[in-house]
Amino acid sequence: MILLKIVIQGLTDDRYERPLSLISDLFFEETEVSFTENKLNEADLVVTFTIMEEAESFIVKGELNNYTASHEKDLAHSIEKERFKRKKQAVSYVYLTLLQEYTGIIQKWGILTGIRPTKLLHSKLHNGEAKEKVHQQLREDYLITDEKIALMQEIVERQLSVVPDLYELGKEVSIYIGIPFCPTKCAYCTFPAYAINGKQGKVDSFLGGLHHEIKEIGTWLKEKGIKITTVYYGGGTPTSITAQEMDMLYEEMYQAFPDMDQVREVTVEAGRPDTITPEKLEVLKKWNIDRISINPQSYTQETLKAIGRHHTVEETIDKFHLAREFGMNNINMDLIIGLPGEGVEEFDHTLKETEKLMPESLTVHTLSFKRASEMTQNKRKYKVADRNEISKMMDMATEWTREHDYVPYYLYRQKNILGNLENVGYSLPGQDSIYNIMIMEEKQTIIGLGCGASSKFVHPSTGKITRFANPKDPKSYNDGFLHYTEEKIRILDELFFGEVVEK
Repeated sequence: MILLKIVIQGLTDDRYERPLSLISDLFFEETEVSFTENKLNEADLVVTFTIMEEAESFIVKGELNNYTASHEKDLAHSIEKERFKRKKQAVSYVYLTLLQEYTGIIQKWGILTGIRPTKLLHSKLHNGEAKEKVHQQLREDYLITDEKIALMQEIVERQLSVVPDLYELGKEVSIYIGIPFCPTKCAYCTFPAYAINGKQGKVDSFLGGLHHEIKEIGTWLKEKGIKITTVYYGGGTPTSITAQEMDMLYEEMYQAFPDMDQVREVTVEAGRPDTITPEKLEVLKKWNIDRISINPQSYTQETLKAIGRHHTVEETIDKFHLAREFGMNNINMDLIIGLPGEGVEEFDHTLKETEKLMPESLTVHTLSFKRASEMTQNKRKYKVADRNEISKMMDMATEWTREHDYVPYYLYRQKNILGNLENVGYSLPGQDSIYNIMIMEEKQTIIGLGCGASSKFVHPSTGKITRFANPKDPKSYNDGFLHYTEEKIRILDELFFGEVVEK
């Protein structure tokens, strides 16, 4: 790993440092960006900016070696916060252009480094801006390629066909329930996930706290007359607990939550095939839950072993067919592009195996080196494909899904994602996950229950977002679930009704 030191001349506002650092990381494996000119003798690259700011315009010129770029932003009639946003876009535009010319690498997402590109498009279209004008702005101001703009537009249109009242769901909520246990922890994972037989906290103690949260939040929802749009069980692996524990949990949900017969969707991740049993599938069937995930990630056994998944390829296939026998008719499968040791040949094999099963939805992830994962801590141990091969595999996924009548319906990006690409959810007609749309587009409050669950409170009128997270480790959760439940209810009272409850 080579640390590339970049010195920026001509900028003194340190608010530019983070966006420029994020853009640097799109091109180089590890960078250090500095605005300090006394580090010039240490620099691998020196980028010089010239700024001309007037009352109604902001002009940026940049230079890197023999490459130059410039951009102008109109500042007329903009408040201070908006003025800086426009200036930041101009500086980012010039910096990205210089690095693209210097490296020869084109960033298809332009200067966008956030994780929700479609949210930007939703916002502009919902505000009444013409589609052609918005696309032009994405192209000219953000430097997004036509390929990615078309993908964004296709997803936005699909989402509005699946959830026509998407913009009106702010007065409802969705529920995320986190089960923080897995058989083993995958090398790329940073989710709250503890070995089910480990010592990090007893399952029964955790479930006691979770039952309390469900009961109290359910009581509040009933009393306030607030409907639930979707319920999603994630983790960890929610099917790591026993069939009896699952049965009791779903019974609590149906008793506590209001109008469960009107909830649009209940999903349970059964991502690890080694947690799926006939008894657990029988429980899911009993409670009319037929939307589950069974995640192969790869159909190469050596890869599964390398990333710490202790099931076999055959077990994934067998458990998929077993789920079908129990009436599971909306199965999602996750695939990951860029897993260690995998290239085009291995991914082609994975797509061919997927074709034999044809799940109702398919989420294609691009591997991301998350800071706290075992894979990131030991990068030398995990050799991954280069940028060009990663891009080829994404193209293969796009072509394969189109040929098999899957349509993209949600999209998100992550820091340190290989090839600066994206994760895309595809589905067959009528099989889209409404929860995935809600969590990505941030149009309503998601109440997080359980260990490591993060609540995202979206104000019904202003759209302002407040986040609140439960502890990630089971012991801390067990010690504090009463407090965290009360705090969420306090926030909900203020959010929906403007009621300030004294602590």
